[in-house]
Amino acid sequence: MKKKKIIALAVVFTAFCSITSCKKYLDIVPDNVAVIENAFKLRIEAEKYLFTCYSYLPKNGDGWFNAGMMSGDEIWLPQTDKAHWHPAFQIAQGEQNRSRPLFNEWGGDLKGGDGRYNYLMMFRAIRHCNIFLQNIKDPTKAPDLGIAERERWIGEVEFLKAYYHYYLMRMYGPIPLIDVNAPESSDPEGLYYKRAPIDETVNYLSTLLDAATEKLPQRISDENKELGRITKPIALAVKAKLLLMAASPLFNGNPDYAGFRDKENTTLFNPVFDLKKWEKARDAAKAAIASAELNGSALYTYTNDSYGLNAETKTQLNIRNAVTTRWSTEHVWALSNSYFVNEALCMPPMAGIANVDRFQLQGVWGAPLKIAKMFYTKNGVPIDEDKTLDFANYMQTRVATTSERFTIEPGFATARLNYDREPRFYADLGFDGSKWYMKDATSTSSDINPVYVQSKNAERSGFGHFTNWNETGYFIKKLVHWESTTNTNNAPTWKTYPWPEIRLADLYLMYAEALNEVEPGSATAISYVDRVRTRAGLKGVVESWTTYSKNPSKYTSQNGLREIIRRERLIELAFEGQRFWDLRRWKLAAEELNKDITGLSVLGKTTESYNIERTIFNQTFIAPRDYLWPIGDNEIRKNPKLVENPGW
Repeated sequence: MKKKKIIALAVVFTAFCSITSCKKYLDIVPDNVAVIENAFKLRIEAEKYLFTCYSYLPKNGDGWFNAGMMSGDEIWLPQTDKAHWHPAFQIAQGEQNRSRPLFNEWGGDLKGGDGRYNYLMMFRAIRHCNIFLQNIKDPTKAPDLGIAERERWIGEVEFLKAYYHYYLMRMYGPIPLIDVNAPESSDPEGLYYKRAPIDETVNYLSTLLDAATEKLPQRISDENKELGRITKPIALAVKAKLLLMAASPLFNGNPDYAGFRDKENTTLFNPVFDLKKWEKARDAAKAAIASAELNGSALYTYTNDSYGLNAETKTQLNIRNAVTTRWSTEHVWALSNSYFVNEALCMPPMAGIANVDRFQLQGVWGAPLKIAKMFYTKNGVPIDEDKTLDFANYMQTRVATTSERFTIEPGFATARLNYDREPRFYADLGFDGSKWYMKDATSTSSDINPVYVQSKNAERSGFGHFTNWNETGYFIKKLVHWESTTNTNNAPTWKTYPWPEIRLADLYLMYAEALNEVEPGSATAISYVDRVRTRAGLKGVVESWTTYSKNPSKYTSQNGLREIIRRERLIELAFEGQRFWDLRRWKLAAEELNKDITGLSVLGKTTESYNIERTIFNQTFIAPRDYLWPIGDNEIRKNPKLVENPGW
């Protein structure tokens, strides 16, 4: 890039903290700087460039931009109305293509295949990081910048550079490693990058993250100004996620890619399984946990109850608030550039709250029936394993009693599937007849409240609006902050929160997963799973399976414990954009994403006609093609060194 070349530095951030005292680091928008030589004259200008490097972080608090949230099978949108459709959801419906790839982070298509929205353009982000590092490592640049602060900034941008590469690798597999930008004198050949082998990429990014970690602070000292900046625990957590992905079946000895080579005949995937990759993942997860806990990180629990809430409601708040509490101690990394903005799409109008317009409470994000089935029974085991509870006729209805008043409206008839389930089922999902606790539900904030879902056709939460309805009959309660103001005749006031990109529960389950691969049936692995289960109101793995499962010794084998850990991840991290990536790295997407998307018969107006399972969409996933997204014809034509992903 020539010194005089104009660079766009200003990036508009959305959904910032609504409390004026919570001014965060990324709330500051950099000014335009005309030329590179002016960008590093003084500290204040260099800091603006630092902001630019941060500005490409993913906007995962907005479902439109969260690739993992909508590209798989855990959230489904109205099928016949496309008002809420976007490229990720089109991918879920099998519309990915190479002529104009959807969610095109490789080419940085300004219209992303959808004609309306810009995407992150990660290679541009990496280029900015390289420009920053090249200049800020020169002590003659920004001479008023102190040594310690300069070192910290270098660490932050080294992390960002590594993260942007990781973000691309997770989508596309082998990627070019842009260690330095091509010099301005390069001939065209010097501007072409080729894809690096996966093992080389992982080693490079791991080393870069190590270098960054050494320079980063352990914690943020000025939380009023700097929350959102990168710390050691964040860098170590991302390294753990990188190495876990590299150790997983998609990238570790995958025979499907044994013949995947570039134009110079370099093998891009190592087809030989390597147990040491799991050992590295184990050690990285352990280090990330230690660093996070040293920082005071802990699993969230609802305390200081001033409303006299029932134990069941408090357990649900343990689960919901683990995600929605601002800057929770459980949030190892919260994205201050991206607050969750889709609460209205999760929450429907309900009985017992004011007559809010359907444009204000829409509830269009729906969970398919297979996701509702995924959650455990109240005994902490899968519904098809519980030897004490019968879910064979899961659509058969029964009437709720007073003993179920904190989860289902007494006297309401709803499907068998909705009874005798674990607390995360009731904390994460709303359904016909389910209670939905919000702080403003009653004048006393008591959980003895009249708010519940009525989702049959023409009812408050049901089909009947020309654009806003829930296709499956299951609403996403988990992502709605319990203190948002919704019981009003005016527009709701949403209590937004920075998107929790990495939670401590995630790290615990990552560590357990890697431990089991290295030490089959590890008791330590089980103990970390149990930490998450205890917070969720469940007994431990050993007690639950021994007492209630048809397969009581399941946890004693590596395969059995692997299945338990994976299901625990899918439940604990549901609706957080993790399931899609986990199914891919486990090579289970071809199994799960070829199952039909089903839901309740939302056009039904009676209990009998509503509680019938219907097929909404015949989802397809072509393996191994769909495990990696296409680079696209345009990029392949522009760069003669690139090869397309297999199957595309």
